[in-house]
Amino acid sequence: MRILYIFPHPDDESFGPAAAMWNQKQLGHEIHLFTLTKGGATKVRHKLGLSIDEMGEVRHKEMLNVAKTLQLDSFHILDLPDSGLADIDPRIIEEAIEQHLHQLKPDVVVSYPVHGISGFPDHLVTHAVVKRVYCQMRDEGHTWLRRLAFFTISPEQQRDFEASAIPIKFTPDHQIHVRTKVTDSDNAAMDRALDCYVTYKETIEKTMKTAPPFKEIVFQLFGESPNHIYENVTDGL
Repeated sequence: MRILYIFPHPDDESFGPAAAMWNQKQLGHEIHLFTLTKGGATKVRHKLGLSIDEMGEVRHKEMLNVAKTLQLDSFHILDLPDSGLADIDPRIIEEAIEQHLHQLKPDVVVSYPVHGISGFPDHLVTHAVVKRVYCQMRDEGHTWLRRLAFFTISPEQQRDFEASAIPIKFTPDHQIHVRTKVTDSDNAAMDRALDCYVTYKETIEKTMKTAPPFKEIVFQLFGESPNHIYENVTDGL
């Protein structure tokens, strides 16, 4: 099946579901990534003496390496305002996402949950816009869109990250519908993807490298209440 991940920034995929993306790729699924901004507004740019545009180009190149590392079937990045998605007309974002969905025709779309995990405004806007576009397109009869899923964090994982001083939000266990068990090989792929972000090495070392490796990647399904826990976001389709 064709799975499309939609996130606002470079590194959202690698700090998040990269291990599951690699796992899904090994199962024979097509894995695609659509990123709304180049992430140029990151504070790291000040240490490097780069402008927002220059930092965006650096992060774009890093993401190209991620695409190769995770063997993505496609990767597309927009240049919407980083840290400013809440300040622009949401219809601009909606139109871009809708156009890409029409071009790619994914079976499954994955994005952030309602709390955005970090609570960052760009994450919250992305959740709302993706969900709205998905609902509208389904209403219009585009049934090739078969599922909307949200990559999220379980209460157990949140406790692990808290121990590593990473403040994140979680989704209650009863709202988690998919638990993808990840192997050492999957986590190794995630580490390789994170290592592509050379400009974020210090942050990665202080956060992801200090947290316990993922045992599973969890997802919430939109508008579904399966009677058992799925192992993959494509199960039951």
